Amino acid sequence: MKTDRIVFLDYLRVFACFLVILVHASENYYGAGGESDMAGPVSFLANETDRLWVSIYDGFSRMSVPLFFIVSAFLLAPMPAGMTSGQFYKRRFLHILPPFFIFVVLYSTLPLLWGQIDSATATTDLSRILLNFPTTAGHFWFMYPLISIYLFIPIISPWLEKATAKEERFFILLFLLSTCMPYMSRNWGEIWGQCFWNEYHLLWYFSGYLGYLVLAHYIRRHLTWSRSTRFRVGLPLLIIGAAATIYSFYVQAIPGQELITPVLEIGWAFCTLNVVVLTTGAFLLFTCIEQKQAPAIVTRASKLSFGIYLMHIFWLSFWVGIFKGQLALPTVAAIPVIAIVTFICCYITCRLISFIPGSKWIIGASADRRPRLS
Repeated sequence: MKTDRIVFLDYLRVFACFLVILVHASENYYGAGGESDMAGPVSFLANETDRLWVSIYDGFSRMSVPLFFIVSAFLLAPMPAGMTSGQFYKRRFLHILPPFFIFVVLYSTLPLLWGQIDSATATTDLSRILLNFPTTAGHFWFMYPLISIYLFIPIISPWLEKATAKEERFFILLFLLSTCMPYMSRNWGEIWGQCFWNEYHLLWYFSGYLGYLVLAHYIRRHLTWSRSTRFRVGLPLLIIGAAATIYSFYVQAIPGQELITPVLEIGWAFCTLNVVVLTTGAFLLFTCIEQKQAPAIVTRASKLSFGIYLMHIFWLSFWVGIFKGQLALPTVAAIPVIAIVTFICCYITCRLISFIPGSKWIIGASADRRPRLS
């Protein structure tokens, strides 16, 4: 079997990494706390222009996190034949945990230098390293469901090896139904066993990011569509999913009013139907890439994407202060410029770090290969 790089995944990983940065650049335009504030429990849009461009940029980018889960599942699930759970855990966690721990410490301490946090906050964050992410690293929420998916892959792998296409479609159908529950609960209240003392509803075990894992495996193992069919299906799914996700925010984002962020972002939750449609469409489109080799810069950026993700908030905060604060660029230009310059700075920083011996312990080393199916 060949073990060549899966080229479309390199493009996809870079694309998803950039979208994560675009999401966080957009958040600075509806955070309620000031010039460079990320979105918190309460949101505030200053004007109609911010409402429009935050809706478009951030809404379209909400496929970013699900795409990362799909990439991980596509590469890792099911486990290779003959690999034990212990071997899988050792390989995956040596890849992500040392860099994660290093950056948890950095986010708990470095912001002291420019006054973003005080010593009391730093001390509290350091004392909670084993409990949760630091105050200035909200993007690290992603690491915990990622670790959970890694923990679950050895458990679900035997089923994936034996499951038929019909059985996987049944799982995916229940997953899709679970992604409608946020809207159903808003309109009809607690449903299917939900109540103030029980969060484990009827579809709990078919919900969440595990659904993306099974979806990725189904596409890789069972979807036999031609390239043209994947394109013809993927493009409408992308357009419909993007339109619904963008509109879900825009229709609620009334400028000049303080808004409850979880309510405002209901359609931006990563496990809602519209985001699943958006993500599936994008993934199908990327599978249409048939290059034998990506440009070197794409391959390098793909390998460095974990490090870029880890450090990007440091650079993002700096460039928000420049382009939103000092230069006051219009929102339509400021959000993408902040994201692009942040991505470039993170890429250069990671590239320089990569020349240091043992750099994989700082910025990780991507798992880029798996045997092709034929």
